[in-house]
Amino acid sequence: MTEVRDLLLPHIRQLKTYDGVDPMEVLAQRAGIPPEEVIRLNGNENPFGPSPEVVKALGSFQHYNHYPDPDQRQLREALSGYLGASPDQIVAGNGSDELIDMILRMFLGTGENIVIPTPTFGMYAFSAEVCGGKVKSVPRNEIFDIDVEATVSAVDEKTKAIFLASPNNPTGNTASEGQIRALLATGAIVVVDETYYEFCGQTMLSLVDEFHNLIVLRTFSKWAGLAGLRIGLGVMNPDIALTMMSMKSPYNVNLAAEVALLASLGDRHTLLGRVQAIVAERKRMIGLLEQIPGIQVWPSQANFVLCRLPEGRGQEIFEGLCRRGIFLRYFNTPQLRDYIRASVGLPEETDQVIRALSELVEA
Repeated sequence: MTEVRDLLLPHIRQLKTYDGVDPMEVLAQRAGIPPEEVIRLNGNENPFGPSPEVVKALGSFQHYNHYPDPDQRQLREALSGYLGASPDQIVAGNGSDELIDMILRMFLGTGENIVIPTPTFGMYAFSAEVCGGKVKSVPRNEIFDIDVEATVSAVDEKTKAIFLASPNNPTGNTASEGQIRALLATGAIVVVDETYYEFCGQTMLSLVDEFHNLIVLRTFSKWAGLAGLRIGLGVMNPDIALTMMSMKSPYNVNLAAEVALLASLGDRHTLLGRVQAIVAERKRMIGLLEQIPGIQVWPSQANFVLCRLPEGRGQEIFEGLCRRGIFLRYFNTPQLRDYIRASVGLPEETDQVIRALSELVEA
């Protein structure tokens, strides 16, 4: 009898799972402490949570028994005012992850490829491989800047898209307009993921009307604290947006996420004030990390900081942090040997991270 696994597409059988963030209860069990004592700074989440207006709006909404609007009319109109883009250029998704997936399903066929400057967000490669596509990784330079010449040279007749994050995850640096223009000149679809835009204020949205092959992604997960409700958006050429709207799941954005997004836009003053608090704490965290001997800290324009630990001690120090209930993101790849990424949390969380790192590095 044929094994069920043998019926899977070959590229799906070989797929490597994307490592997401474990829930608080799992981390607490691993450290042997109550969940409320866990310091979880490995997911770039907003430590303040959503706006108080979101909580009120979700609790008072009376129509969860109805389906959402498949055409996203109210959502796209509200986002148009926020982004300064036409509603017909905007598509909302179940997080920006869904938009990445849809873009690749629209453009990438089996055996075709995408180009990504690495290191970067892992979902670009993962989603491309789900589609049966190939990934051409182009290493960033020694300061993690995009090697534009090498990236352009990597584009060939089977390249459908170039994906990059700005600020980049996990390095925290941004791409310049000149670099983006050079990539757009290849003719491939260029996806600029601006997940962390609100923490730096640098955007490529003004280029969308000029370049029909540009797609800009945003999310409400980070600045608005809605990671658990999954709401992202893309701004693109109206023809691409129309195609994406026609192929998406009819009710891909649930009503709770829509209610939360609208309430967040209505309370932007509060949320952007919190963003400024995170930016200030980022500066303080960088200053404290730079005082620990043996740690190299990279500049960041996002809500996280990338550090290189003493050579050969990355895993040891990371595991020491985990035993203390402090969970950061650990990297041990060829490009990020002995690196960790720490999300910017509350000041008291920063202080505990600094104290633990100092003790572990000096041990």
